[in-house]
Amino acid sequence: MTIPLMQPWLGPEEGEAAAAAVASGWVAQGPRVVAFEDAVAARVAADQGIAVSSGTTALHLALVLLGVGPGDEVIVPSLSYIATTSVVTYVGATPVFADVDPHTQNVTADTIGAAWSPRTRAVIVVHQAGIPADLEPITARCRAAGVDLVEDAACALGSTYRGQPVGSHSELVALSFHPRKLITTGEGGMLLVSRRPTWAERARRLREHGVSAGAWSRHQWTQPSSETYTEVGFNFRMSDVHAAIGLVQLGRLDRILDRRRRLAARYHELLADVPGIVMARDPDYGETNFQSFWVQLPEDFPLARDAVLAAMADDGIAARRGIMAAHHEPAFAHLPAQDLPVTDALTSRSLILPLFHSMRDADQVRVAAVIRQAAGVRAL
Repeated sequence: MTIPLMQPWLGPEEGEAAAAAVASGWVAQGPRVVAFEDAVAARVAADQGIAVSSGTTALHLALVLLGVGPGDEVIVPSLSYIATTSVVTYVGATPVFADVDPHTQNVTADTIGAAWSPRTRAVIVVHQAGIPADLEPITARCRAAGVDLVEDAACALGSTYRGQPVGSHSELVALSFHPRKLITTGEGGMLLVSRRPTWAERARRLREHGVSAGAWSRHQWTQPSSETYTEVGFNFRMSDVHAAIGLVQLGRLDRILDRRRRLAARYHELLADVPGIVMARDPDYGETNFQSFWVQLPEDFPLARDAVLAAMADDGIAARRGIMAAHHEPAFAHLPAQDLPVTDALTSRSLILPLFHSMRDADQVRVAAVIRQAAGVRAL
């Protein structure tokens, strides 16, 4: 494809940082991981960050900390990457799907309420494609019912909710640093923990097989001592090589945010006169980082969504179908059927357009031209 869907902004600085970690001899979880944790937590105004191997393992740890398990139900959006649903099954609980708002593609207090039952133990709120969910009414509903809330902010680093960074509002928030996110460590994630220092301490033990003192802590001991394994844990560690890359990437975040917002504004200009099209945009209560730029085609659009994707591919453009719906996947076919009309419409009629830091105006014009032609709108 001559126009990729996404391309991380990586430069020689990341290579130099990774090489320095290798040259130091400390390539496993160590001082750079600690520095990265502190830097990310400070950036989003969270109390503590616990770096892990992926956004999925961050979500998994969150549910373990909450004690969610067999017999419990966890409300999740079906409209999300499958990991949001999968982590519920990892702890033996049952996922229950909630529908989403058509304009933000996020769950709301009302759609969560429709999925509620006496067995509801927790809710996972996804800030889909970086668009912040409306947290205040959701948090109020959960608190009133004594139900725990976890934020899946895998896509939302740099987004804001009511003037504050996403990541600062809840006790447990999961981030991802996969290459399709705004900043990347190659693979990696982070669990943000606020107002619960004992949870942060336990999360650090759990990510490293339940050990009482991690490798970097043991390295700093001046007297012989022995660690203990307080409970059965996991191998969810991030390496110092990944963290070194992440520190450089975090320094680019403001420029990445500014560039993506400019590119999103340009798409709005290029597609403004396409009848009925709905595009990703800021909600009234916050700002998105435009981790992905999605568009939803109207029901009467002349071409089906997949035909538009085929036309993009024919022109060397790597667009993608919109956000997946877990309830349509064979892995979760055993769950009871649910009525999710907005999710179904978004799944069948939305697509994600290319958006990356080095994208040129000519690239965006080319992408928009395919949609405009399909819609029968005059050429640019």
